[in-house]
Amino acid sequence: MAGKKVNEDLLNERAKCNFDVEELTNLLDDGVEHTKRRRTLEQNILSIEGLQDDIPEEYLSHKEKYENGLRKTLLMCKALQTYDKESAGRSFQENIRLNFRNSLWSAVTKDTSPLLLHLEMFMIAILEQGNEEQREYWSKKATNFEIIGTYAQTELGHGTFIRGLETQATYDVGTEEFVLHSPTITAYKWWPGGMGHTANYCVVMAQLYIKGKNYGIQPFMVQIRDEETHMPLPGVKVGEIGPKLGFNTVNNGFLGFDNVRIPRDRMLMKNAQVLKDGTYKASPNSKLAYGAMVYVRVVIINSACKYLARATTIAVRYSAIRRQSQLKPNAPEPQIIDYVTQQHKLLIAISTSHAYHFTARWLWDLYTKTNQELRRGEFKNLPELHILACSMKVLSSADCTALIEKCRLACGGHGYLMSSSLPILYGVSTATVTYEGENTVLLLQVARSLVKTWDQILKGHISVSPSMVYLGNRTPLPKWDSSLQGILESFKRVAKGKVSASVSSIDQYRKSGLSPEDAWNKASVQLISAAEAHARIIVLSVYKAEIERRASTLSSPLATVLLELLELYYIYWALEKTGDLLLYTKLSEKDVRDLQHRYEDILEKIRPNAVGLVDAFDFRDEILSSTLGAYDGRAYERLMEEALKSPLNKEPVNQSFEKYLKPFMRGKL
Repeated sequence: MAGKKVNEDLLNERAKCNFDVEELTNLLDDGVEHTKRRRTLEQNILSIEGLQDDIPEEYLSHKEKYENGLRKTLLMCKALQTYDKESAGRSFQENIRLNFRNSLWSAVTKDTSPLLLHLEMFMIAILEQGNEEQREYWSKKATNFEIIGTYAQTELGHGTFIRGLETQATYDVGTEEFVLHSPTITAYKWWPGGMGHTANYCVVMAQLYIKGKNYGIQPFMVQIRDEETHMPLPGVKVGEIGPKLGFNTVNNGFLGFDNVRIPRDRMLMKNAQVLKDGTYKASPNSKLAYGAMVYVRVVIINSACKYLARATTIAVRYSAIRRQSQLKPNAPEPQIIDYVTQQHKLLIAISTSHAYHFTARWLWDLYTKTNQELRRGEFKNLPELHILACSMKVLSSADCTALIEKCRLACGGHGYLMSSSLPILYGVSTATVTYEGENTVLLLQVARSLVKTWDQILKGHISVSPSMVYLGNRTPLPKWDSSLQGILESFKRVAKGKVSASVSSIDQYRKSGLSPEDAWNKASVQLISAAEAHARIIVLSVYKAEIERRASTLSSPLATVLLELLELYYIYWALEKTGDLLLYTKLSEKDVRDLQHRYEDILEKIRPNAVGLVDAFDFRDEILSSTLGAYDGRAYERLMEEALKSPLNKEPVNQSFEKYLKPFMRGKL
């Protein structure tokens, strides 16, 4: 990452670091070999001419952004096929996991790729929902980019409520075809990435009708554009939905059907089949469809922590070179990272990125194990996996997005510039809060499982999901314990107390005459609070278990700093949730003061390692794409260099002066 002369403050920060940065990089990469492979791939890919923009894409029009993003994406795909020699021996899922894990795509399309849904949702849908023959046929075409696909589920009028989707697929027994139709404007598919002008095929989720009977939502492989001309096929209404807060190179689109016919074998038939005579056969293993949903949520958790890691790298490096105000009279202006308020904003971001990094790894392993069980017809662990994925998707997207915004604010006015990359990171991160399950809806799903488990425990059932065992704890409330395990147990008391209070409220509302549905709705604010508390327990326990498990295999300095970050995370959240802890545990005013002092002490301990910790994320400058966060710390020089790239600076006097400004000024005079 060496370039021009490195800022002296950053050099001094790196000299302070007391652990081996490379060792931490290897840990985050899952091993030395993965680090080597990632770096080699990045070097090979990013040296290709045409992948880096001469003029920042922020100066392009909406149309130009898409066209440029697609051009670079295709260059990137071709380069990956050329340079990632080992990819042929890995599964599709593993290739996606590795390629997206290293954030390499961000160096090429920082506002995300128009092929995102082709590489993830479209191909995953084929693998998870197609039968063996369909997987063989369509996967080959998709992998070789003979076709470009997307995944269309969300509609203009319905998102998370899948059963409410309106798109119809009616089976015509006479012709052995499905007729796809959008009966209303709200039935138009809305949001699929690449739908606007990129994809020519699409997996469409639609209501299946046979002889007037509705058989629920099923997936259909639908060609939407001609393979030669790329023109929309007859009856297909397709286009792009316009600029957004982020994802402006993703080419999100809309799709409607006017009685479009497709062959019977275009229904993906792993989990259900329609025979020639219209007989509907449901698969006994229909629950396998949940696998794709969980997979995507694991990817979201991983993406969220990577977005945060990039934002944190930018903000910490900038805070090390930015000097402002005076801590002491007549003293030089200090680095702003020396202000404890700045450490309070940024060090928790490092810790949080680690928390979700290790949680994503843990959940991936659990997903893999459960998926193998599902293929054997064993479904007992599926509900637990579903609730864990919902919980972690909600918390990671919300926490990481909030901290990215905190990183932006920590960089002052310069963080407001697009060239800092912080606004872009916020734009792509905040989207994770709503896609693949809107967070409030997912929390209510978690709450429903918690209430059901609570009811089972009251009825004396012993078998409870591992993550919810704490709900059956009937031991007396212990005195406050400030150890990490003690804090974890206290958070379990909080979650249990919130579930209990929610159930009591529902019961009271029902006794007052409300229907079960209205009682649930009225208590829903309490329910999502209980679900969030449950999710927090999972992150706290997994983060703790994963760090403590690894600590003995690491060098003492690295183990020490990782345990300090773990403690920081625990104390931070104990202070954030003081009200809950005061309500449900024996936390006292003195305990709160002690936690606050402990928090300030641990910030001081981690402070010398701040730059080393973000260096260990090992993001190349091309991936960060930030004037503020480059490895050499030349923030001010880069800000000026970037400003001079503005097309408005290509001429000393803009034509608008003669056209508008000069006549206006003379008229006023």
